[in-house]
Amino acid sequence: MALLVTNYLLLFVGSISSTLLSRYYFIHKGRSRWVSTWVQTAGFPLLLPPIYLPYYLFRSTPRRPFSHFTLPILLLSLLVGLLLGLNNLLFSWGNSYLPVSTSSLLLSSQLLFTLILSVLIVKQKVTFQNLNCVILLTLSSILLGLGSSDDRPTGLTRSNYFVGFFCTIGAGLLFALYLPVMERIYRRVDSYLMVMEMQLVMEAVATLLAVVGMVASGGGVEEMRRESEEVFDKGARAYWGTVIGNAATWQLCFMGTAGMVYLTSSLTGGICMTALLAMNVVGGVVVYGEEFGGVKAVSTVLCVWGFCSYVYGMYVKMKRGINNDSVTSGGEEEDGGDNGNGGGGKIQVTEMGRGDAVANTV
Repeated sequence: MALLVTNYLLLFVGSISSTLLSRYYFIHKGRSRWVSTWVQTAGFPLLLPPIYLPYYLFRSTPRRPFSHFTLPILLLSLLVGLLLGLNNLLFSWGNSYLPVSTSSLLLSSQLLFTLILSVLIVKQKVTFQNLNCVILLTLSSILLGLGSSDDRPTGLTRSNYFVGFFCTIGAGLLFALYLPVMERIYRRVDSYLMVMEMQLVMEAVATLLAVVGMVASGGGVEEMRRESEEVFDKGARAYWGTVIGNAATWQLCFMGTAGMVYLTSSLTGGICMTALLAMNVVGGVVVYGEEFGGVKAVSTVLCVWGFCSYVYGMYVKMKRGINNDSVTSGGEEEDGGDNGNGGGGKIQVTEMGRGDAVANTV
């Protein structure tokens, strides 16, 4: 539970901070979408200390870093890294054109596809709670799309607005594929350390893709230096602070997401991310003074309503599971045996665990 809470805090801080910093970059005349794509995964070296220090410095684990990596796991990590890089590029295009509040709420459309793909890929069970949540959040994004075509930053053409609109939807669809694919892969993973190792490989590949794109478009380090001195209207120091801060906060976001999927499920991780969209909307209004009209208000209410209904449903489900386990344990004690495991019962976790294969020992 401590690890789960820690990962959600990483996701919470990383999601809000990275979105606001990405928007700050474009608001102040940052114009390179490849730079914006690059910073989303360029913070992957921050994973090196938690991967290597427990073994080489603290001696807290007998497991050598990357010792359990197999060729199939490596190939899957490389492939998913390319998918992640493409997703980051689409997100950068969308975020460069759309207000934070609009892009955040549009991304909630990924939940419907996450549910569908989770059913197909990881055999996710469809319940009233998760279906109700997905419907409400999807209605939220549809309502926003129909009612905010005039919610455009100054100087943005209608065509560019819809480019940003559909790029953001595309990013949501790719991320909807990413989540259940990672849940399926994580079933072969033996520890949280291996999750971090896979995340390091995937982000390194996504970063390499962004670097290739920067060089192919005539950019690179020289372009960033020129942009910081001649284009960015807050000066070079603010520019590099934005870039470094964005790289660090995106790392928190991605690691939090990976941890949530590993410890729970792809659908639960997606729902937790969507719950933060309302906070991104509030952040865009508070920090940048974006308009918060009736459409966004209703969309935000639907977003919060859907998440709360899901959390309540999971609370009832887990409470029922604990009660059933207590009854089962009582019956075993009356039979005079503990079946050789010290009388310890097990709570089977379905949506709040990695499918039917995960059980928490009480």
